[in-house]
Amino acid sequence: MSDSTPSALSPVQAARLSSGLQALDLPASLHAPLSRYLLLLHRWNQVYNLTAVRDINEMITLHLLDSLAVMPHIQATRLVDVGSGAGLPGIPLAIACPGLEVTLLDSNSKKVRFLRQAVIHLGLGSQVDVIKARVEAYHPAQPFDGVISRAFADPAQYVQLAGHLCAPEGRVLAMLGRLATPPPMLPPGWQITRTWPLNVPTLDAQRHLLHIERI
Repeated sequence: MSDSTPSALSPVQAARLSSGLQALDLPASLHAPLSRYLLLLHRWNQVYNLTAVRDINEMITLHLLDSLAVMPHIQATRLVDVGSGAGLPGIPLAIACPGLEVTLLDSNSKKVRFLRQAVIHLGLGSQVDVIKARVEAYHPAQPFDGVISRAFADPAQYVQLAGHLCAPEGRVLAMLGRLATPPPMLPPGWQITRTWPLNVPTLDAQRHLLHIERI
């Protein structure tokens, strides 16, 4: 690991995160654990290339605030983050929702190593589980009432691969940028029940959340 990694956010970075949390109507108490996660991610990213976003200021917006913008639409008690990568959105959501059980699912060994280290570093071991598996090969003993991902550009493929993880009355949530026209055609038995625009502070780009449920 590089010794050039900062041990704390700069005043500008800290202010950016604080203003973002305020804009999302989230408590200031989240600032410290989110900062710890962000600094750990930045440190590991220098060696393991976990994300293409390198600048901490951009990470605050594109990773932390983007993930937290979906919070008002999380109604699950057990959530699986499919293709979690660097833990997004699963780790920020776990930090912000202490009562939410989160499973981080990824098949990439170096990303899974980071996820396990992050869970230990942040003291989330009783709340967050890390699974190394391909989504289509993962068959939990109990399905989840919430399935989320921001790693799939194609909602139809996402539902086809991850739909079996969703409980009968649960929801599959797809985090997207600009909406496709016409709307995506989903596998038989599934429908988009709601489309939410997401307001990500300091981000000048479209973000949307699809609610997908069984018919």
